[in-house]
Amino acid sequence: MSLREQIDAKYKSSVKSKNTNEINTLRLIKSAIQNQEIENRSVNNPIEINDQQILGLMQNLIKQRRDSIESFKSANRTDLIEIENKEIEIINQFLPKQLNEEETKKIIVNFLKDNNLSSLKDMGKVMNYLKSNYTGSVEMRLAGKLAKELLNI
Repeated sequence: MSLREQIDAKYKSSVKSKNTNEINTLRLIKSAIQNQEIENRSVNNPIEINDQQILGLMQNLIKQRRDSIESFKSANRTDLIEIENKEIEIINQFLPKQLNEEETKKIIVNFLKDNNLSSLKDMGKVMNYLKSNYTGSVEMRLAGKLAKELLNI
């Protein structure tokens, strides 16, 4: 079952169970997918987006939620923080298991060794590799920080 089908199935079950938090968040995901496909059509690429691209969209949605949480913390809006955290939980249901810092570091170290990379100039190669092979399972902010540390050695 594709990721899009999983989202649609979850949306239908949420509507039946009248879970408004899930309904709203899943509508948000479906809307983001639809917007990306409309944007693709405008550049003469009528192909539907694939699961990898959907994972990237969902990671962006989570990043937006985390940024909002930071803003809400400074405004002391715990009610809105709670809503954003629930949305992150719902979106995370569709993402693969997130690799921890140690696992991410191991992947980066292996890639650097295999490709004989050692300069900070190689940062783009590392990030492109991670995006193309580990979208959804590696947090890019953490990966960027680790790659920078490893390339500065």
